[in-house]
Amino acid sequence: MSVPAAPLDAPPGQPRKAAMAAWIGSALEYYDFFIYGSAAALIFPKVFFDESDPATATLLSLATFGVAYAARPIGALFLGHFGDRLGRKKIMVFTLILMGLSTFLIGCLPTRAQVGGLAPVLLVLCRVLQGISAAGEQASANSMTLEHAPPNRRGFFTSFTLSGTQGGQLLATLVFLPVAALPEDQLLSWGWRVPFWLSVVVAVVGYVIRRTLQETPAFTQQAATEGVAKLPLAILLREHWADVLRVVAGALIASVSTIFTVWALAYGTSDSVGMSRSQMLWVGALANLVALAAIPAWATLSDRIGRRPVYLIGAAGSGILMFAYLWAISTGSYPLILLFGILTFGVVYSAANGVWPSFYGEMFSTRVRLSGMAIGTQIGFAVAGFAVTFAAQIAGPGGDDWSSVALFTAALCVPPVIAALTARETHKVPSERLGERAAGEAAQREAVTA
Repeated sequence: MSVPAAPLDAPPGQPRKAAMAAWIGSALEYYDFFIYGSAAALIFPKVFFDESDPATATLLSLATFGVAYAARPIGALFLGHFGDRLGRKKIMVFTLILMGLSTFLIGCLPTRAQVGGLAPVLLVLCRVLQGISAAGEQASANSMTLEHAPPNRRGFFTSFTLSGTQGGQLLATLVFLPVAALPEDQLLSWGWRVPFWLSVVVAVVGYVIRRTLQETPAFTQQAATEGVAKLPLAILLREHWADVLRVVAGALIASVSTIFTVWALAYGTSDSVGMSRSQMLWVGALANLVALAAIPAWATLSDRIGRRPVYLIGAAGSGILMFAYLWAISTGSYPLILLFGILTFGVVYSAANGVWPSFYGEMFSTRVRLSGMAIGTQIGFAVAGFAVTFAAQIAGPGGDDWSSVALFTAALCVPPVIAALTARETHKVPSERLGERAAGEAAQREAVTA
């Protein structure tokens, strides 16, 4: 006796609930992730590394920011596998708890002055746990929202994951503003710990929302009819290898975010420019505030005209505008920094940011969607994470060669452009047929070689 298939239509209210669950979870994940970035640029060189050589201390601190990105592909392999076998909801709850715990522990760590070389080791360990969590967060949240969304509004609903990312980044910046204004001795002794401890509040709220969320109709039907894949990775690499490569290339666009939020923050507050911590943090806060509106607007446009053109605007435009933003910082003109910071990160980068959750997710079938998004994005994000470390080296001994950093960032925007130009347009493809072409092409190749 066959098992009846679950309906593909989501229950009333579930698309909005899924979007809210994605938003709050991503807000926590990236609140945690970006308070680390701010601390790595402004505080950790003095707390966890040797102050006798400030340039080396800063370089090592920024390298720990990239460590989480190196851990993300490993986390993606495990969390992607279990997400396509056990469901989206279980992974969303797990990643929320792991990120909240690891971030809270960072706020409890002893400093180098207290325990010596053990301090940076413990910091890196917590950072690795953050990276593993982030590896599954966006992929599971994107899969959840995409599979709950109405077919003609998949772009809009999946964009809430990235709106949550910007919301978390905005929250992290706003929390850091009063902390950064503390006297130096208070900031370095206890003040920097407060933002990490506050993550517990967001984690509790996110957990309450996520644990009541229903599993997606698409995954439920897949499990009830054909069954889940025993080895999603094998199917992914056999049927969707080209799309995985596209997602890897496309995910390099995240380099714009890491350069903007970490390296530019360190550059702007360096002696060569002389902006205050608060001034540079406000640039990020206002850019993220604009992004909260721009991301769903770009995503809605992609539901009408397609994913590819909107994504291309964001990828190509960000690479070009990064020259303007870093040049503005080099001039020391705060109005110019605000203008180009908001335009680059708040408006143009949001085009790629708002559309990639649906653009990447629609490349894969339900059986391997979470694996495909997790593995593809996290490999690309790993490169983007270490872009900050490379930028610090490219900027030279004085850390002020902004034009080389801008050229480096623009070069990293080229693979996303190529990935988009070679991808299929999927905004009008019915939800149940997503990923069919890739699977069909794989089957044809097997028939020819048989």
